[in-house]
Amino acid sequence: MTARIGILNISDRASQGIYEDIPGKACTELLKQWLATSFELEYAVVPDEQEKISATLAEFADQRGCCLIVTTGGTGPAPRDVTPEATEAVCDRMLPGFGEQMRTASLKYVPTAILSRQTAGTRGSCLIVNLPGKPKAIRENLEAVFPAIPYCIDLIGGPRLETDETEMKAFRPRSR
Repeated sequence: MTARIGILNISDRASQGIYEDIPGKACTELLKQWLATSFELEYAVVPDEQEKISATLAEFADQRGCCLIVTTGGTGPAPRDVTPEATEAVCDRMLPGFGEQMRTASLKYVPTAILSRQTAGTRGSCLIVNLPGKPKAIRENLEAVFPAIPYCIDLIGGPRLETDETEMKAFRPRSR
């Protein structure tokens, strides 16, 4: 079974073609670098509109069968930053440790990390992780939480994701 992973860039300007979708491309490159498991990519760029974001997340999880969806953008305190609300609206369970870990990692680089509202949650056997919109911050945040992602997907019934251990080491508890 080939894994399916969704990348969803949330940006008014990128969705209108005003800006190039650099965050989504950066995220895709990291996943290709870190994962040894082959995967098919589902990809979209949508505006900062809660209903559109939620609908796309649900479609990626339910119809397209993604085991992981990574969003980029829309996690700040600005009025149009609604990615966390859209994510919470479609998740069965929230996993606040992801956001806590990402903010902790970001605080090593910028004091404004406390303004970030990244979160993560599950929808069925799909893990949804919200990342910021800047490529440097995407890498820093995803590096901080990625070691737990394959095991989380195991626990929720998704496909087994293996990493290229020379690039990214996933953590799985030892079997007894």
